[in-house]
This record gives sequence, C-alpha cells and structure tokens, in this order.
Amino acid sequence: MSEATADTPKETVSDGAVRVRRALVSVSDKTGVGDFAKGLAGLGVEILSTGGTAAALREAGLEVTDVAEFTGQEEILGGRVKTLHPRLHAALLARRDDPEHMATLEREGIAPIDLVCVNLYPFEETVAGHDVEAEVAVENIDIGGPTMIRAAAKNHDGVAVVVKPEAYDAVLAELEETGGEVSASTRHWLANEAFAQTARYDAAISGWFSAEYEDFPEHLAVAYEKVLDLAYGENPHQRAALYSEAGVRSHVLSRVAKLHGRALSFNNVLDLDSARRLVEDFEQAACAIVKHNNPCGVAIGADAAEAYAKALACDPMSAFGGVIAFNRPVSKELAEALHENFVEVLIAPDYEHGALEVLQQKEAIRILCEEERRQRDPHERDVKRVLGGLLIQDRDGDPEPREIMEVVTKTEASEGQWDDMCFAWTVVRHVRSNAIVIAKDGATLGIGAGQMSRVDSVRLAVEKCRDARGEDATALLAGSAVASDAFFPFADGPELAIRAGSTAVIQPGGSKRDADVIEACDAADVTMVFTKHRHFRH
Repeated sequence: MSEATADTPKETVSDGAVRVRRALVSVSDKTGVGDFAKGLAGLGVEILSTGGTAAALREAGLEVTDVAEFTGQEEILGGRVKTLHPRLHAALLARRDDPEHMATLEREGIAPIDLVCVNLYPFEETVAGHDVEAEVAVENIDIGGPTMIRAAAKNHDGVAVVVKPEAYDAVLAELEETGGEVSASTRHWLANEAFAQTARYDAAISGWFSAEYEDFPEHLAVAYEKVLDLAYGENPHQRAALYSEAGVRSHVLSRVAKLHGRALSFNNVLDLDSARRLVEDFEQAACAIVKHNNPCGVAIGADAAEAYAKALACDPMSAFGGVIAFNRPVSKELAEALHENFVEVLIAPDYEHGALEVLQQKEAIRILCEEERRQRDPHERDVKRVLGGLLIQDRDGDPEPREIMEVVTKTEASEGQWDDMCFAWTVVRHVRSNAIVIAKDGATLGIGAGQMSRVDSVRLAVEKCRDARGEDATALLAGSAVASDAFFPFADGPELAIRAGSTAVIQPGGSKRDADVIEACDAADVTMVFTKHRHFRH
C-alpha cells in the first residue's frame, strides 16, 4: 500500500472534481462488481476490500488490500466487526480542505479513501418470507455497511459513494473520460442516492420490528421509490409521479407493459387501479369501465366481448373517455368494438392475433398488457393523504361470503336473485359513497355514486338506466337487484327501487329503522338480505 504522505493532497479541477486514488469495495450483492473493480484498477486505483468481496475480486485476477491490513485490526466477533474502526472512518470523514484534518491523517499514517462502493446485507429479501426465524433476520441487519455509506455520503465533498450496481457503468464512464476524476455534481447525486438507500434500509428494519408489537406503531417509517413520471397530475398544471412502497410484492403497474399510446396521467393511474381491483373480484370473464374513479359499467359474460357489451350498455355516454379493464384476453372482434369508442386506457392480460393492429389505429389510446400473477399482500394498508399527515387503515378486504348473509324478509330469495344480489354487492364496494348499484343477469343497469343522500343515489341509478335504455328500461329493471354500500336509514330508498321494478335488495343492515325497511319490502313481496358489513369508499 502506498504511503499516506504521497497522496494526501486533494487534486481538483475547476468544477471541484476529486481524483480517485483509493477505493473501498465491500458488497453483499456482487452483481457487476468484478467489472467495476477491474475498471478502477485499470485507472491505477488501489482497492481495499473485505471478506467475500475480497475473495471474489482476487478470483477475478485483481490485486486487493484487506481492510484488516489498512486498519491494523483483524475482523472479530465472527465478522460482526470488521470495518468499524477509527482509521477507516478517519479516511472517509477527513475534510480534504481542512489542514488540521489532513495533518491528522498524515500524523497517523492514514491514507484517504476517495470512493466507497458498498451495498447492504439483504434484510428486505430475508424477511420477505413470513416464516423467517428472528435470529436469521437479525444477522441480516447490516451495521458496518450503513456506517460507511453514511460517512462517505456526509463527506461527499471529498468522497464518491456508490450503493447500486446500476450506477457502476455511469461512474466508471466518468472516471475513464476524466482520467480518474469524479465531479462535484456526480458526488452530490451519489450522496443523495446513498442517504435514500440507508433510509429505506432502516425503514424496513423498523417495520419488521414494530410488527411484533402493534398493527399501528407509534412511529411509522416507510420508504417509497419512483416507478414512473406521469404526464401531469389531476389537472394539467400539476406535476405528478407514481411511487411504490419499497419491498411490496406488487403495485398498480408491476408487470404491466405499455404497448401503445401517450404517457399515463395521475387520473389514468387512479382509474386504472380502481378498474383492475374490480375485475379481480370476478372469476368469470369480466369488464369494468371506470370514469372519474367510479365504475360506470360492470358486467360478467361468457367471454370478454360479451362482458364489454353488457358493461357498455349500462352508461355508454359516461363510458366515453373511460378506463377499461378486462380479466381475459382481448380478441380481434372485441378490439373492433372497442375501436368504435373513445377509450383513454385499456388493460387486459393479453391481446389475441390482430387485436393490437385494430386498436393502434388510434394514437391516443393507452394500451397496457398486465402479466401480474402474484397475489396482493393481504396485510397491505389503505392510505389517504390529509393536511400534514396520513390516514391509514386496513384494506376493505373481499366481499362477504353468501354463508354469513341473512334473508330478513318473509320472501326468500331465488338462486337467480342471489346471483344478482351477490354481483351487485361485489360491484357496490368499488363505488364512491353513498353508493347504489342496480343489477341483473351479471350486468349493472344503473349506478348511483357519491351522493350526499342515499335516496338520491337510488334515484340517480334508476335515471341512469332509463337514460341509457329508453323504452327498454322498464322491462330490464323488472326483477332487478339493488345493492347499497351502507344501511338504508329510511324505507324511501328501497321503495324507490321497488317502484322502478327491483325485487331483491342487499344491504348491510344496522339502521335504527331496519324494521321499517323490512316492512316496506314485505309489503311488496320483495326479498332483502343483510350482509352485516358496510363498504364505504370515500
């Protein structure tokens, strides 16, 4: 190893670049590290390393100095302590523009370290399996790595810190272009990445520990990483981006390929999330058309084409410019039907031969192919932003099974009525409160969303059906089922639906006036089911 006195001065150019003479390389994820280290060595950089990384670099034919030789201290406690040493951290933390700091390094015979390449023990991956033993998890908590990263990032005025294999090529390219120097702007960006990395790491550890004590911990540390810059926010003058929670199993655009169309906007992603969640609730071929974060048509069918035709018929005017989701592939026949309308975003698990050629005739349509087959994390929470904070709750969960529901009227439900009620109940959970869904034969006939009065939501659902179906509405509404996301506070809501033709009602129950509502249904020989759970969506 070269003498410290020979290279302690900091060499810079006009933009504050630092010449890299010595690099510390110690990584858990060894992807690409051999090529990166070879590039450094080719520039005359001395490489320090530890344990498995040092062995891997030597196998690659590189000359490596052990950190133990640099510090004068062998690693101890089975490797728990190997880089936690004053000499090493002085080499990282000494300010190159402080004469006293540099004099101390010279007096102690410590050579400065100009670049740190470190990534951390795989804690997130280790605890991803819910049955991981606590001892195994704890041993995958890195101590020396974060300490070195934070030290180098703090002193980024004189040290470059690289924490991601994805950055190796760019850093090496700059070093080769400049003859071994790293610019101030690059060091600053790398420091930013480094602190974000350690913050994410600590958030994962904190989350794992807190899960042992309480579902809603006193302090919540969560890390997010950017997935996509969006075209704009809720309005064109607002900037926006999509972030996913670090370490989650899947997110709204995981394993989703964009095959055609313009960039996604904030509203596109919101509606896309709602549409995908809705069709995932059905085992049969299903179609959901979402507009302004509310479904305006939902249906199941023998295939995706039939489901689309039934869903579109519910409210074709509102469907204009909507987001459409399918849980089955899109055929050429279906693509031709979709091509007749204006569709903002289309998502399906696949597109059959000829379908894309039809759809891509329109430049604006955003065509997505969804290949996500992993189950969503059942423990994932629902989060809503409020001024200065977050509201966090459990996910609403799946629709209630028929077995826990109760017929509360004298009139029992037929199998066909049960099918219609369960279908309407599945859909109403995805409609903004106050929510009413009128359905029949696996399709929505009318949807009333977001009204301050529940009876107004019923009125809106009936009017939507009549507006869309004209003279056919009366026959269609006859024998339909009506679902309410929360209890009917008065009998007027069901009575309005019954007058329109509904013969089955499904609702949570729980009102002080349940007896009045039951009496109104009994008077009309209408069946009513209580589900015992409400499903507000604000």
